[in-house]
Amino acid sequence: MSLNSWGGTLWDSLLPYLRDESPDVLCLQEVVHSPASPRDWLIYRDGDHVLDQRANLLRDVTGALPDHVPLFCPAARGTLWDGDDPVPSFWGLATFVHRDLPIVGQVQGFVHKGFEANGFGEHPRSRSGHAVRVWDDRLDRGVSIAQMHGLRDLAGKMDTPERAVQARRFLGLLRAVAEPGDATVLCGDFNVEPGSETLSYLADEGFDELVTGGGHPTTRTSHYPKPGRFADYMLVGPDTRPAAFEVVRDPEVSDHCPLVLTL
Repeated sequence: MSLNSWGGTLWDSLLPYLRDESPDVLCLQEVVHSPASPRDWLIYRDGDHVLDQRANLLRDVTGALPDHVPLFCPAARGTLWDGDDPVPSFWGLATFVHRDLPIVGQVQGFVHKGFEANGFGEHPRSRSGHAVRVWDDRLDRGVSIAQMHGLRDLAGKMDTPERAVQARRFLGLLRAVAEPGDATVLCGDFNVEPGSETLSYLADEGFDELVTGGGHPTTRTSHYPKPGRFADYMLVGPDTRPAAFEVVRDPEVSDHCPLVLTL
């Protein structure tokens, strides 16, 4: 499963959904970790953009998935707010792997910029990526999965030189862990349109995109009122044949839909 959690905004729906589904591998974007704060909620402020954030989403999802190994990949440490009090908070990706699947390789890196330790930084901000290789006894093969949260450009989701570099770095993370014969998967919130150079590049490298390729009309929920109905993608590499793929429309647990792939 790949899901942008929206900072845990719809926590009351998100937590039971993840607990009930308990995917073998959960690739989660927009994960907040504020270890010094006892609060359940903090506030993110970026100009006119103000959003409630689940203060310790990493801890909360870890508690909801006790049979999983949590792997946190922060992109930056910035400031959230408890009223008028600043709270240092980490923000990034997390991958949760069921303990039945041994982790036999992983790499953490950046698809845009590098780690920001003293603030979230100027837009487009740092973005991390994570690739993990697990051994699946049922398939009798390795499965290599990479996720990213693509950079957010205030000007929009158009093609840029930074996004071209990002796509190559992202694929490089996967190739750093994948072995010959593996099933390979790329996923996440790419922050690009279906006709983007990013997806064209990945297609040229042999990856099949399952969202628009499967005729799914959007990856956004009713909580996202803006135009542009795509952000999230799931791609499979050569010799990787999905048994099933779903863009989950109900329940709504974020302003993004969960993407669920079965191999």
